[in-house]
Amino acid sequence: MKTQLEQRFVAQLEENQNIVHKICRMYTNDQQSHKDLFQEITIQLWRAYPKFRGDSKFSTWMYRVALNTAITLYRKSKRRIKTQDYDTVHFKISDIPYDDETEQQLNLMYKAVKQLNDIEKALVFLYLEDKNYRDISETLGISEVNARVKMNRIKTKLKTILNP
Repeated sequence: MKTQLEQRFVAQLEENQNIVHKICRMYTNDQQSHKDLFQEITIQLWRAYPKFRGDSKFSTWMYRVALNTAITLYRKSKRRIKTQDYDTVHFKISDIPYDDETEQQLNLMYKAVKQLNDIEKALVFLYLEDKNYRDISETLGISEVNARVKMNRIKTKLKTILNP
């Protein structure tokens, strides 16, 4: 029997799981790594959920935890990452597959974005999610002006990567 806390968490995670999938896509190169990172982010979200006070939207909080988890694991990629199996967690989250046509259209952009550093990737991700600079700055812990300046530099860098 799920507790109310588990029920709220699962409902919010299912509603926002595409955020996690997109972050996984930005920081992994294959399906198995994607699944592993999705699982690890889910576990970290669950561990942190009791501390979520609701000061920000769930999705903003989720971005921050998911990006921090992805960046931390990405930086430690030379070591083997230990993850827990879904079966050890008391809930299941349905996995919504990506649309193949859309995925093919995004492949070129993902390849270019993967050449960026960790913070640049996170900023691009939030920008592509139509987050305003205030939300981006809050999620990444930088000033709004800094987020704007960084985004302009990233746009120039991506243009160079895509059009050598």
